[in-house]
Amino acid sequence: MDFLEEPFPDVGTYEDFHTIDWLREKSRDTDRHRKITSKSKESIWEFIKSLLDAWSGWVVMLLIGLLAGTLAGVIDLAVDWMTDLKEGVCLSAFWYSHEQCCWTSNETTFEDRDKCPLWQKWSELLLSQSEGASAYILNYLMYILWALLFAFLAVSLVRVFAPYACGSGIPEIKTILSGFIIRGYLGKWTLLIKTVTLVLVVSSGLSLGKEGPLVHVACCCGNFFSSLFSKYSKNEGKRREVLSAAAAAGVSVAFGAPIGGVLFSLEEVSYYFPLKTLWRSFFAALVAAFTLRSINPFGNSRLVLFYVEYHTPWYMAELFPFILLGVFGGLWGTLFTRCNIAWCRRRETTRLGRYPVLEVIAVTAVTAIVAYPNPYTRQSTSELISELFNDCGALESSQLCDYINDPNMTRPVDDIPDRPAGVGVYTAMWQLALALIFKIVITIFTFGMKIPSGLFIPSMAVGAMAGRMVGIGVEQLAYHHHDWIIFRNWCRPGADCVTPGLYAMVGAAACLGGVTRMTVSLVVIMFELTGGLEYIVPLMAAAVTSKWVADAFGKEGIYEAHIHLNGYPFLDVKDEFTHRTLATDVMRPRRGEPPLSVLTQDSMTVEDVETLIKETDYNGFPVLVSRDSERLIGFAQRRELILAIKNARQRQEGIVSNSIMYFTEEPPELPANSPHPLKLRRILNLSPFTVTDHTPMETVVDIFRKLGLRQCLVTRSGRLLGIITKKDVLRHMAQMANQDPESIMFN
Repeated sequence: MDFLEEPFPDVGTYEDFHTIDWLREKSRDTDRHRKITSKSKESIWEFIKSLLDAWSGWVVMLLIGLLAGTLAGVIDLAVDWMTDLKEGVCLSAFWYSHEQCCWTSNETTFEDRDKCPLWQKWSELLLSQSEGASAYILNYLMYILWALLFAFLAVSLVRVFAPYACGSGIPEIKTILSGFIIRGYLGKWTLLIKTVTLVLVVSSGLSLGKEGPLVHVACCCGNFFSSLFSKYSKNEGKRREVLSAAAAAGVSVAFGAPIGGVLFSLEEVSYYFPLKTLWRSFFAALVAAFTLRSINPFGNSRLVLFYVEYHTPWYMAELFPFILLGVFGGLWGTLFTRCNIAWCRRRETTRLGRYPVLEVIAVTAVTAIVAYPNPYTRQSTSELISELFNDCGALESSQLCDYINDPNMTRPVDDIPDRPAGVGVYTAMWQLALALIFKIVITIFTFGMKIPSGLFIPSMAVGAMAGRMVGIGVEQLAYHHHDWIIFRNWCRPGADCVTPGLYAMVGAAACLGGVTRMTVSLVVIMFELTGGLEYIVPLMAAAVTSKWVADAFGKEGIYEAHIHLNGYPFLDVKDEFTHRTLATDVMRPRRGEPPLSVLTQDSMTVEDVETLIKETDYNGFPVLVSRDSERLIGFAQRRELILAIKNARQRQEGIVSNSIMYFTEEPPELPANSPHPLKLRRILNLSPFTVTDHTPMETVVDIFRKLGLRQCLVTRSGRLLGIITKKDVLRHMAQMANQDPESIMFN
């Protein structure tokens, strides 16, 4: 009797921290689809079921988009309120942020638009005075206390309820999408805790963003909804298609950039991205952006805080400073990646790693104490970027727009000519320089702590500060030296030639590109963010330059570096393997090692197999005709052998320890009184992937990458010689790159 005609529970699932078999998942899905199609012709009900099955993918995308958009809107609103809570409180309704509080007030004037009697700073509330040393000190202390409270709450929640909710989540999601299993990483608790703690850490004023973690949050939504449909919950390969689309929805709501989100998923996180997933990602990103637009968290009908519109074109001569900003971005990306990885490695190897709560408290305290005196570090990073991107119009009250006006000027309001800088601009310049140094240093220590932390916003802030300073420099140079040969053609006196905000935008793109090594998706995200279509060329120039400069110092972006640091088994598609080694150099067993553990097709008892499973920890065993012939017939997975034997003992009579197990169609010839044999042909993979011993490793690495294999058998003339697993390939690649092969393994 072949009791396996009915599949038993748990068959085809994987253990935690194991790699999925993409080929097997694909063939299982094809079988499932064939079955549904053939059944659909039998009755109306089966036909409706087949339609529902076909539609389930789009339904999952719709649900992911709705939930991701809603969560992003809620996070934005909560961050807005809690950031303002550090400075004061609204008397009419304490849940109003500063801006909402003053919207409803009738006593607000345009000059003092951020002052209204309903909004009181802590010093006004507790001391009844708004100016003076004691008021400043009280506000300072309240700012630090709130920041410490938020950070402590966040790190405690992560530690107690969801340890996987820390970090940005993108390195792990890249690994999961490449076929690795990390159970609980995309679970319901992780989703809940990450959403709550994300609000807390961003409000605490730490140097981190919410964009990376929003991708993790969206993928958690994707995992939750795919578990409701058996098509996705029972097939790990199909589930990863949903997660790729969810990542696109995450970037879509993080930046209000649906097309950028799809390209980000394609360029940066996904491993297997068929055309069908492209359309579904597009749909999920669209729904998510639409949902966020309906919530309208910023009250300006925009999806992001830093939406800008510039009125002046750019000129060819400006490409030089743009490329310089690209060089700066590449250098900052290299510096940040190296220092951050060194610090994270130190955290793992020293006593520092044992006190994650203390580390978060210490970094928050330093951040709050240093950030408060400088207006550019006191405000939230998104507001800072927004101010740096802004073009100086006639209605701007920012210090960056404190230019000396010409009293005789009669011009339309939106086209203000270049003017000499006033005192405010010079003050702003040195404050920005201090803020830039502080941001560069503190971000290195912040990213990688045991709290949710994104990297996009701090990187953009560093670039925007550097860019704005360069922009103001170029603008003043053009104003005072408009007769120079480079300015003569395009910058006449009284014209508006240089837009410092554009330089900030280009700098932000360059720094983000330097850290993450994105190119296409980065440029699309930036122009969707800012609505500046005519500035694609400066953005492209800066993005490409920053990538070239950063790649000159090392090929790894920050996410790949963190994947290597954690030792995840990730075969990067971008890495090139150029060494002239053969499969026989990498396969196990090597010379001097014990022979390969194998099964035979019809001569082993149940007890023999159970002993073999107990004594080894391999994921599967090759099945041979006999030990003498060594001819290969298939491959059996460890987990399925265990489940099959356990099930047979429960369901099938006469199966005992000395029953013969066979993998052939017909049972072997057995003596009359021997116990009942056990047939296990159903769990045997009859077409395991094999290469010969002289296959170049370059080809083997390519096969592992493109087909997503777990293991590959090495044969010569049909006889089994050895086995190569994904970890053997990774170890070999590390060895060839002169790294310690054991340091890269996930333990």
